[in-house]
Amino acid sequence: MIALIQRVTRASVTVDKQTVGEIDQGILALIGVERDDTASSAERLLERIVSYRIFEDNSGKMNVSLADIKGGLLLVPQFTLAADTNSGKRPSFSSAAPPAEGERQFDVMVAKARETFPNVATGIFGTDMQVSLVNDGPVTFWLQVKP
Repeated sequence: MIALIQRVTRASVTVDKQTVGEIDQGILALIGVERDDTASSAERLLERIVSYRIFEDNSGKMNVSLADIKGGLLLVPQFTLAADTNSGKRPSFSSAAPPAEGERQFDVMVAKARETFPNVATGIFGTDMQVSLVNDGPVTFWLQVKP
């Protein structure tokens, strides 16, 4: 399972001109589900996202996590993160989970996030979404958990 996380001052996701999720300071996490990912993968990746130390402490060092600052978490499903781009001029999606399984694992992550974290917003799986953000830094990291 893959997360592209971005430290943001604000972020939102819109579907059909309606805002369906938004946060202020926190993390926008684009989530890609791969073929062999499990509920355990989703939970481990979520733990990494909320505990990854990408916010500055009083000394200006990236030493503080999302959980520490109690910021917002915007989870957005992004199928294309699981693309194989190693050859050719067109991505292959053979390593991506089938849509039903991808949605199931994304929903596991969202449910666990809402159980344990106070400020969670999401995009909507399988829809055409417009994502807006102000990347703080910019600070962006790729996290991956293998099944």
